[in-house]
Amino acid sequence: MSADGQRNATDAAEGHGGRGPERLHCLVTGASGYVGGRLVPELLKAGHRVRCLARSPDRLRDHPWTGDAETVRGDVTDPESVAAAMRGIDVAYYLVHALGSGAGFEDTDRRAAQVFAEQARAAGVRRIVYLGGLTPKGVPESSLSPHLRSRAEVGRIFLESPVPATVLRAAVVIGSGSASFEMLRYLTERLPVMVTPSWVHTRTQPIAVRDVLRYLVGSATMPDDVNRTFDIGGPDVLTYREMMRRYALVAGLRPRLIVPVPVLTPRLSSHWVGLVTPVPASIARPLTESLRHEVVCHEHDIARYLPDQPGRPLPFDQALALAIQRVREAQVVTRWSSASVPGAPSDPLPTDPDWAGGSLYEDERQASVDASEQALWRVIEGIGGDNGWYSFPPAWAIRGWMDRFVGGVGLRRGRRDAQRLRVGDSLDFWRVEEIERGRLLRLRAEMRLPGLAWLEMYSETDTEGRTRYRQRALFHPRGLLGHVYWWSVAPFHTVVFGGMARNITRAATENTDGPRRARRRVRLRGHRSRPRSHR
Repeated sequence: MSADGQRNATDAAEGHGGRGPERLHCLVTGASGYVGGRLVPELLKAGHRVRCLARSPDRLRDHPWTGDAETVRGDVTDPESVAAAMRGIDVAYYLVHALGSGAGFEDTDRRAAQVFAEQARAAGVRRIVYLGGLTPKGVPESSLSPHLRSRAEVGRIFLESPVPATVLRAAVVIGSGSASFEMLRYLTERLPVMVTPSWVHTRTQPIAVRDVLRYLVGSATMPDDVNRTFDIGGPDVLTYREMMRRYALVAGLRPRLIVPVPVLTPRLSSHWVGLVTPVPASIARPLTESLRHEVVCHEHDIARYLPDQPGRPLPFDQALALAIQRVREAQVVTRWSSASVPGAPSDPLPTDPDWAGGSLYEDERQASVDASEQALWRVIEGIGGDNGWYSFPPAWAIRGWMDRFVGGVGLRRGRRDAQRLRVGDSLDFWRVEEIERGRLLRLRAEMRLPGLAWLEMYSETDTEGRTRYRQRALFHPRGLLGHVYWWSVAPFHTVVFGGMARNITRAATENTDGPRRARRRVRLRGHRSRPRSHR
C-alpha cells in the first residue's frame, strides 16, 4: 500500500458513473518513477491486474508489489516492445516524459506518444490515461514553457487517437518525495531569509499525491464515450510565496522572510534552486518555467465521474502535514529521483558477457574484518545519504559541487530509506544497479563523467572462514578525455577509496553501537590517521 496513497480501497471503485467496479488488465509505463511506482499498488488494491513496461525490469524487482504484477521489458519509443506489452490490455497508463533530457526532448515525447497511441489502437485497448501538466487559460501554446507545451501536445495526441483518452492535468503535486515538494521543503527549511524570483507571486493550485492516485485509478472505469481533459487540483489556490510560508508554519519553523527580485529569470532561478535543493537545475528549470503563468483549475468536471468525498481533495496544509510526517518517519515510498536520470548510462558492466570491450581501469581493495558478515553488510547497505561515504568528506562534497556546477545531480539526492536499499534506488550521485542481499552492493555512477563508472562492495568469507570486505571501483573511459580524467584523479584514490575501505571495516567492527554512531567515530578518526593502501 502506498504510504502517501493510504485510503479506502472503495475510493477507486465507487461513483465512477460508468460500468462500476470491474477487474481490468492495466498497463503502467513509468512504474519506476514517482507516480507510477505508487499507482501500481493502488491498481492492485482496486482489484485490477497490472503489467508494467520498463526498460530495465530488474529495477522493479525489490518493490513490495512486484510479485503481484507482471513486468515486461520495452521502451515507449520502440513500436515492437509497446505492441507486445499492449496485448490483452484494457487500460494503458502513460506516465513517462523526457523532462530534463536536454535539447530534442519535445521530439522524443511526441514520437513516444504517437507510438503509444498507435499500438493501443492496434491492440484494441479500451482507454488511455495520461497525467500531464495544467496549462494557463488564454495563453497561446507557443508562449508556454517547453515543458508545458510538450505535455499539452502529448495530451492532444492521445485525445485525437481512436482510443478514448482521459487526460488529467495537474500543477504542483504535494507528496513525500515529489520534485515539487522537495523544492518547497528545502527552499523553506534551508533559507530563513530568501531572495526569490518574481514567480513566487504566481498563483497555482497544488494537489496531494493521494488525490492524483485516486483520479488515476478511477479513470480506468470511465464511460467509453468520455474522451477529454480534466483539470485536477486541491481546494486551495496559492502563490509559491504563500506555500513557503505555510510550509514553515506546518513544519514548526520560524516565519520566513521572502524578498522577490524581478531580475531572477527562470533560467537563473533554476540554478539557484539546484544549489539549494537536491533537485538538479535540469529538473528545476522546467518546473520553474511552468510558474511563469498562473496555473489554476478552470473546471472540476471530474467530480461527475469521481464524486468528491468528505475532506477530499485534501487541503494544502493537510497534504503538507502528511508528506512531512512520511519524511520524518522515513516512510517515503517513491521519490522524484526514482526515475532514471535522462541520458544516464545503461551500458553493460564491463565484466558482463555482452560487454563490447575496450579500456577498463580498476581500483580494488580488500581487508579482513573482525566482525560477522551480517555486521559488515549492515554498514555496506547503510552507506551514503546522511550516513556518508566513510572517507574524507570534503573530497566527496567537492565532487558533488563539481557535478552540480556542470549540470549533474550532485551529492544531495540522499537515500529513499536510511537503512534499506532496493535495485533502482538513487543514492546521492549513484544508482543502485544490483543487490545480492548480504553479499554485494553495486552502484552505477550518475554524475557527469567522460566514461562509465561503477562501485562494488562485497561482504565475503575467506578460505579461513574470516569475514572479508572487498571493494572495487571500475571506470570505462570514453575517448582521450576519459583517460585523462582517470589519471588526474588516481593520486587521490588512496585517500578516498583506501580510507573508505579502512573505515567501513572499522565501522563493521564497532557496529554494536549502530551504523550511524560507528560511522561518526571512524570518520573522526579517519581524519587523524594516515591513509594507506589496501591493495
